[in-house]
Amino acid sequence: MRFPALAFLLSCAFAMTASSTAFAQPKGFNYDEEKVKPYTLPDPLVTQDGKKVTSPEMWKTVRRPELLRLFEEHVFGKPLPKVEGIRFEPGKVNENALGGKAVRKEVTVRFSPTADEPSMSILIYAPKGKKSPAFLGLNFNGNHAVTDDPEITLNPNWMRAGDKDGTVVDNKATEKSRGKESRRWPVEQVIDRGYAVATIYYGDIDPDFDDGFKNGIHALFPQKERTGDDPGSIAAWAWGLSRALDYLETDPLIDAKHVAVLGHSRLGKTSLWAGATDERFALVISNNSGCGGAALSRRDFGETVARINTSFPHWFCVNYRKYNDNEAACPVDQHELIALIAPRPVYVASAAEDLWADPRGEFLGAVEAEPVYKLLGTDGFAGLKSHDTPAVDQPVNGGTIGYHRRAGGHDVILYDWERFMDFADRHFGKKD
Repeated sequence: MRFPALAFLLSCAFAMTASSTAFAQPKGFNYDEEKVKPYTLPDPLVTQDGKKVTSPEMWKTVRRPELLRLFEEHVFGKPLPKVEGIRFEPGKVNENALGGKAVRKEVTVRFSPTADEPSMSILIYAPKGKKSPAFLGLNFNGNHAVTDDPEITLNPNWMRAGDKDGTVVDNKATEKSRGKESRRWPVEQVIDRGYAVATIYYGDIDPDFDDGFKNGIHALFPQKERTGDDPGSIAAWAWGLSRALDYLETDPLIDAKHVAVLGHSRLGKTSLWAGATDERFALVISNNSGCGGAALSRRDFGETVARINTSFPHWFCVNYRKYNDNEAACPVDQHELIALIAPRPVYVASAAEDLWADPRGEFLGAVEAEPVYKLLGTDGFAGLKSHDTPAVDQPVNGGTIGYHRRAGGHDVILYDWERFMDFADRHFGKKD
């Protein structure tokens, strides 16, 4: 089913992007834990032909490739083809950003030799004078919205209409949008902790509306009609994050062996898939990723597979629609997506009032991935005493799997970032 009318898409989007802690959850869905029906999860350590995975080698050579193929076929779509001729073009540089403690730079990644074909712009803030670990993530409103720095290039691409505040007019960003998303990107605090920040407007890679993939990188691979396991937007956004990492591996200010990929909401789903498909990411962070992200689909709590496929038919592959109101038939569930990241550290974050994203389902997605982490020799969810959802603002982050459920609603705030940096400090061995 296709929805060319943007009005319908944008009317559905509020539930995934609203930042108020008091926004209403969509009606007609289950928000009562007592109404969650019994369900059986597929075992990440049992192969499709019923064999028990008993060793790290069997996970690596048999079960992990099998799970990856299942997610490609049934959820996100197959990998996008390789693109020849990708190149990196340096842009504006400020050697004395943030009062002299950081370097700010813009880099354009061109996806083909033709200048007018799709490209993305990476905005980087890095501590001066040293090679630093980094957080890499996509943003919703353009790099210029991450800070109010007037020197950052105003993104010229399509934008969601969003609030009627003059920041977007005719689906184009205006000067009023500078710094609009800065509360979600505490750049100076991250620099002060010794990390670099790299971010990209997700619409550079693929605009977030269902137009039959005539724009963004999908346009490089034209097809008559998307069917079966053809990749959707989440696969495209994840592919773009990997291309950004390709660049970061060349940047002398970035410790590319210690890059954490993170995302909020639909971009949290994306960060999980990017971390699953690209093992170069050293740490993976999902914030309020909900259905199709960290939350177990079989719980039928908050947003459902049917709702997400109807509201956003371009995010997942067409095959995923077979599991609308039929989650139990899907051969995978989201704990296995998290397990694909093992043994690398993963952090899942929820918000107490964001019932649409199913905080308990996100927590259980992480819990049910733990057997794989332990098979691979990590401590998994160290310090977890029960499978009760942790208390609000009480992180469980002493192991290779981390989790917190903070007060408030669907958003990413400084509290979340502080927990992410605490987690990265331990796993990246930072001393300062």
